Amino acid sequence: MSHPHPELRLPPKLPQGGLRVTPLGGLGEIGRNMTVFEYDGRLLIVDCGVLFPEEEQPGIDLILPDFSSIRDRLDDIEGIVLTHGHEDHIGGVPFLLREKPDIPLIGSKLTLALIEAKLQEHRIRPYTLEVAEGHTERIGPFECEFVAVNHSIPDALAVAIRTPAGMVVHTGDFKMDQLPLDGRLTDLHAFARLSEEGIDLLLSDSTNAEVPGFVPPERDISNVLRQVFAGASKRIIVASFASHVHRIQQILDAAHEYGRRVAFVGRSMVRNMGIARDLGYLKVPPGLVVDVKTLDDLPEHEIVLVCTGSQGEPMAALSRMANRDHQIRIVQGDTVILASSLIPGNENAVYRVINGLTRWGANVVHKGNAKVHVSGHASAGELLYFYNICKPRNLMPVHGEWRHLRANAELGALTGVPHDRIVIAEDGVVVDLIEGKARISGKVQAGYVYVDGLSVGDVGEPTLKDRKILGDEGIISVFVVLDTSTGKITGGPHIQARGSGIEDSAFSAVLPKVVEVLERSAQDGVVEAHQMQQLIRRTLGKWVSDTYRRRPMILPVVVEV
Repeated sequence: MSHPHPELRLPPKLPQGGLRVTPLGGLGEIGRNMTVFEYDGRLLIVDCGVLFPEEEQPGIDLILPDFSSIRDRLDDIEGIVLTHGHEDHIGGVPFLLREKPDIPLIGSKLTLALIEAKLQEHRIRPYTLEVAEGHTERIGPFECEFVAVNHSIPDALAVAIRTPAGMVVHTGDFKMDQLPLDGRLTDLHAFARLSEEGIDLLLSDSTNAEVPGFVPPERDISNVLRQVFAGASKRIIVASFASHVHRIQQILDAAHEYGRRVAFVGRSMVRNMGIARDLGYLKVPPGLVVDVKTLDDLPEHEIVLVCTGSQGEPMAALSRMANRDHQIRIVQGDTVILASSLIPGNENAVYRVINGLTRWGANVVHKGNAKVHVSGHASAGELLYFYNICKPRNLMPVHGEWRHLRANAELGALTGVPHDRIVIAEDGVVVDLIEGKARISGKVQAGYVYVDGLSVGDVGEPTLKDRKILGDEGIISVFVVLDTSTGKITGGPHIQARGSGIEDSAFSAVLPKVVEVLERSAQDGVVEAHQMQQLIRRTLGKWVSDTYRRRPMILPVVVEV
């Protein structure tokens, strides 16, 4: 198995007749999925998603793929193929289209409807090409055939990309539910046909590669939901991803059966479920869904609220309910259902929300105590079955953390893929398919690009480091007025602390040391403001560290008069 090396350099020019594959996100992480394919100087992108921030990235709204390696080649992009409508696959599209709005988007009906609604908020009208399973489209030098796959959102597609260099199959996210709610199976017959033609490189979903066996059918959840609904005496509040149409359908069915009305809470939930209903993917009995403003007129035992926040997102509806910062107040006897899995890294945030809800008297039902979620990703048993059907000549695990990628690689090896034809890469690592063999040829920049409010890419790791210091240790500001002609201190030093846990009065012990250091520096003829600031920072920082074992941010201000 080949794998990246930290000393990899920029790849050489792609040889004539070769196909280049560059993942810009989704490898070594869950989210930010984006892969760039290059043939004969032209580019095809599959997915362009976002990653949601973790606790060590304070103030960040979203994390994007790094577009820098393709920024000067935007005119070479033939299109963006979107495998399905989850945020980790479509959330980055508006930010790429800001740079070139006329890049065509290719996807299924529901996927395009979701991204068009999102782009409307960014005031971008995209060029779109709607495709469906069984369709084949020529997109520049790339012939793309689309294959139905089952996932936790309708209309998901895998894509087979044919070029003279060979055929590459990208699965997108998939599982092999044999009893899907919408009757739309993963098309194993199509994958078998592609196998007969010869799959030169398979990029396969790795998320559940460590999980043995097969994913239970989605419809298994229905009975559990009925039990929860039957035992609930007051309101039921369900938190789910705003794009999980299958799960919401089961909630609607249970609510209808038990005589409850449903209200959607949160802009993305209202928008996405409206789209799914209008396109026929969500079956809503007449009168079942009501506006949230009418809930005050209904008895509590007839109310179901469906909202976002299943991952503990701070600004989502459920988190705000847990913090008593939402118009909907949790009361004793409410039932809250978290109908989703835990994305790695979100565990602390989710359990914080669960504790907050429980504090106000809610009965919280989640994956840890009831079967209210099944995964949308193939487990090890399904992947083995899938590889035996596809028989890929080369395998590249995608979509997963390092442990998932390695576990997926091992599954491929067990089914007969030679070890030297399994490529374990990471974001930015360039893989070339030349004469039927996939090999790593270099690496391009593929770091995190942070979205913070209206700013994109302006916040970097140094800023995040400062924010973490401020959050963990606080800040100490020092104000000094210096007469540059005499070198004497004419005002201050005035020291104030915020968030450090140190009383301002405590700094009287260090003030003489600061004054002494500044006066000695002035006597030596060093009165430049920046150098004075460094002396203050070092002197005060050492005193705080020795006295309190803390390392707050120290912000000295020297005013020259």
